[in-house]
Amino acid sequence: MHIPDGYLSPTTCAVAGAAMLPVIGTACAKTKEVVKDRHAPLLALGAAFSFMVMMFNIPIPDGTTGHAVGAVLIAILLGPWAAVVCVTVALAIQALFFGDGGVLALGANAFNMAFVMPFAGYGIYRLLTQNTSLTSRRRALAAGISGFVGINAAALCAAIEFGLQPTLFHSANGTPLYAPFHLSQTIPAMALAHLAIAGVAELIITLGVVAYLQRANLPLLRINHPGVVDTDEELAPTRRRPALRWAFVGITTMIVLSPLGLLAPGTAYGEDTPGELDLGKYGLNAIPSGLDKYNGFWKHALLPDYGFSSGSHANLAYVLSAIFGALVVGGVIFVLVAAIRALTRRTEAQAEAA
Repeated sequence: MHIPDGYLSPTTCAVAGAAMLPVIGTACAKTKEVVKDRHAPLLALGAAFSFMVMMFNIPIPDGTTGHAVGAVLIAILLGPWAAVVCVTVALAIQALFFGDGGVLALGANAFNMAFVMPFAGYGIYRLLTQNTSLTSRRRALAAGISGFVGINAAALCAAIEFGLQPTLFHSANGTPLYAPFHLSQTIPAMALAHLAIAGVAELIITLGVVAYLQRANLPLLRINHPGVVDTDEELAPTRRRPALRWAFVGITTMIVLSPLGLLAPGTAYGEDTPGELDLGKYGLNAIPSGLDKYNGFWKHALLPDYGFSSGSHANLAYVLSAIFGALVVGGVIFVLVAAIRALTRRTEAQAEAA
């Protein structure tokens, strides 16, 4: 679902980026209200989880691949605004250090996966969990359904962004300047990948984690559910703090298993390099000029496509990418949290002085 540079016009990228600026600003302000100081590590773990889960590519029957995102799970645990922060940081690190998703297209990718996905999924989750306790089986099922809905809402947005390009941006003779895919092609392609495969993966992950927390770490699930009745008091005392040990174990396990993401052949729909496009399929005899100009705009990725530039030792490079990415994403979150705390203290001090 990551949109590379060149497939969207600079105008589209600018509009999406401008739209995300107030969203990110609001998310930072809201996150400090939802996630207390002692829960700051959860933000870092959430961002690292999203980064890691997107490295596990799943083969799609049409020869492309898909992946889960984890945005709705973060929204359920910490709130949708926290999910905006976590997934945006993960997407930024992917684009800057690994060339996964475009730097110019970062605003569009963040809009789809860090904004639409968590809010759409969380809305469904809240709707389906009315009048249920934290340990209700219905709540776990609702979490899975909301993950499925969220990732498909994000995929639909990406499909529309792709599909509008040849209609809005073309040469005088009608030749597309950027992505050559029309809505009649993008929507079915994204629907196949996400309704049938990636959405199911998102459903299983979200349902499974929530069901596990209901049994093993209810305080973690309680953070974003104030006032929700807990019918099984033996699972966790009310004042018990969430245990993060198993979260770290889970992230470490994902790092070790990350080379499994290399097993899926092909690339995700719309993520091919221009030279890999089937031009004849789109009625073209040359790569669209805008796509050719902006694709590969960012040339400073440390490990492009999560691998060494030589192409050797793919498994080792993937594991190193996973370790480095998880650490950087977590570090950025901690710096961001520290900045929010400092700004909050300064604001409060000024208010008291006044």
